[in-house]
Amino acid sequence: MNGSLMLQCIRWLGGGPMADNKTHFDDAATYDRFMGRWSRGVGSVFLDWLAPPAGARWLEVGCGSGTFTGQVLDACAPASMSTVDPSKSQIDYASGQPISQRVDFRIADAQALPFPDATFDVVASALVLNFIPDRPRGLSEMRRVTRPGGVVAGYVWDFAAERGPTRPLRSAMLGIGVDPRAQSGAEDTSLAALHSLFEQAGFQDIETRTIDVSLNFPNFDEYWRAQTPPLHPNVKTIAALPEADRGRLVELVRAELTARPDGSITTSARANAIKARAPD
Repeated sequence: MNGSLMLQCIRWLGGGPMADNKTHFDDAATYDRFMGRWSRGVGSVFLDWLAPPAGARWLEVGCGSGTFTGQVLDACAPASMSTVDPSKSQIDYASGQPISQRVDFRIADAQALPFPDATFDVVASALVLNFIPDRPRGLSEMRRVTRPGGVVAGYVWDFAAERGPTRPLRSAMLGIGVDPRAQSGAEDTSLAALHSLFEQAGFQDIETRTIDVSLNFPNFDEYWRAQTPPLHPNVKTIAALPEADRGRLVELVRAELTARPDGSITTSARANAIKARAPD
């Protein structure tokens, strides 16, 4: 890495104008820049596998910035589309997108869905299940609002196997003796754990699969900016380190990545997906 890029990366971690941004996941626009490309890559494969019927009544649990919502509208021709998210910032951001005229956005908790029983044909969640504090309760709610024989499905990053998008950064943190923050609900992100959760919730015809996605970045600088948003708790931890340690960390992250002769960067992550049928 050249000296100017190294200095830029260290400054980015240590503060400066970029650090004045909001530093929590309610900063929907920053979160979308951080995770949007990953979400689109996984979502398209997931929807092909799900193969839902056209004209279905959809509920998305945890819409975030609306990336997956838009994919459903484009690929699945739903009769109706409702989404919920507990974050007002995320709902405000998603409902400000062009898709807003076709979606019923609501601020709501996955553990207390504001819909009558048997309202939807398909209930889906994208990168959300592991963040629900009481996952059995959340799945019970999803089952309740799904019609008999309807589909409940979702996918999560394979945090249990350290296969999420932030793996290079987490590995580098360990390399300099800093423990990265635990991933929320990581213990329930393996295929076996997901299957067990859905089975205990009373779903039938349960199927699972892995989805591997790779992203290309034109250079390390672009990768670094996209994958180290100020909102991320690990980035805030790193920002407090001495400059020498931050410099070592930047080099370790780069060593974790696949670089091409033209300087472009390729990195990958794995998601685990599940789909099941609500009992008749």
